[in-house]
Amino acid sequence: MNIKEAADRLGISARAIRFYEEKGLISPVKQTSNGYRTYTENDIWRLQTIAALREIGMSLQDITQALGEIDQGNQQRLEEYLELQQAVMYAQWVELKRMLDTTQRMIDLNRQDGPLDVSHLHDLADSSRRLREARQNWHDRWNYDMQAAIHDQRVQAANDRLPRQTDSNISIDSGPEAMQATVESDREDGPDHNGDEVRSQKNSRTAHRPNSDTTYPADAGSRSKDLRVGAGPFNIYDNYDEALEQTASWISPVAGEKGLDIGTGTGNLAGRLLERGAAMTAIDQSREMLRTCRTKYPEMHVKLGNFLALPFADQSFDFVVSSFAFHHLSPDQQQLALQEMQRVLTARGRICLTDLMFVDAAHRKTYIQQAEAAGHEDQLQTIKERHFPLLDGLCGSLEDAGYVTKHIRHNALLHTLLAVPLR
Repeated sequence: MNIKEAADRLGISARAIRFYEEKGLISPVKQTSNGYRTYTENDIWRLQTIAALREIGMSLQDITQALGEIDQGNQQRLEEYLELQQAVMYAQWVELKRMLDTTQRMIDLNRQDGPLDVSHLHDLADSSRRLREARQNWHDRWNYDMQAAIHDQRVQAANDRLPRQTDSNISIDSGPEAMQATVESDREDGPDHNGDEVRSQKNSRTAHRPNSDTTYPADAGSRSKDLRVGAGPFNIYDNYDEALEQTASWISPVAGEKGLDIGTGTGNLAGRLLERGAAMTAIDQSREMLRTCRTKYPEMHVKLGNFLALPFADQSFDFVVSSFAFHHLSPDQQQLALQEMQRVLTARGRICLTDLMFVDAAHRKTYIQQAEAAGHEDQLQTIKERHFPLLDGLCGSLEDAGYVTKHIRHNALLHTLLAVPLR
């Protein structure tokens, strides 16, 4: 068929078809006699595919790459492009939802009795702008696509050079049911459960604040692990296996519960929860990490995405976990991430974060001072490049959102934090 017939059949303009040809997306045969283009059924199918991908907002560059994957029969790579576009749309939706919420708050302020303080509107707009910028400014400075092939070896090397933890104060306990018992004991001024720090909205934060003595002695807060700068070489994955096992144990999924692992990497934490019977979904912004994850756990649902715009509908999961990834976000982005976790959780959904964290601002200051005095440039560089959150601040944010929290320390910086809703 000629270009007019093709355009009429597809419901698009002849000009659009010529544009796609100029961009190299289609290559119709030209008749030798008059140079007119002839469009085959394959050309029509290709134009339909281009139109479908344009309909979901995919760029011409991505469409070109997606068509290449289709031509090679690579369904997995095509799915990655579609998931990436879906993640973009979810990010736009999350941003639009926030704008709608901000507009409604402005309307509510305008309806209040008395004269309107316009500065409140300015504050809301400024807050909305900062959050939008925080969402847009994240990028992968560490190039995890390049690290994917050796990630598991790096992690295992960090664990192999460390002795297994046998301290009874750091023993693994059971999941949310045990936490509830712990909370009840705490309300009755009972002892900490297995040395865990437990906090709830009804308790004074000061009473349950982790020890902030500037010397961080080894026996502080019924702990046997020191909060000071370590003498040996610094590795971000120290006590990795212990921390992941603690996370999986505290979540303790019921068979069939839906879980989300954010920043899954090669799926090590999600895999442990999968083995415990959870229906796991794992997301990461690194295609290569996810490919390794798919190979290791073919039954797991893996998807491109990140903390700041989770590509899922509201109330999709029974629990959310993350390990060794939260510190890649700035403080503003970490608050956005907590909001996104809460959005995709069911009413009884729980959160468990395992990551390097400072106990509080005093701990961060002292740790940095000790690292400087000891000349530990590797620790100082890591702290500079990442945003290790403050544990007391995270607990406070989650408690303000209606959760009861508890946490356990694995080494000077590594903690596991569990949050279960009170409602």
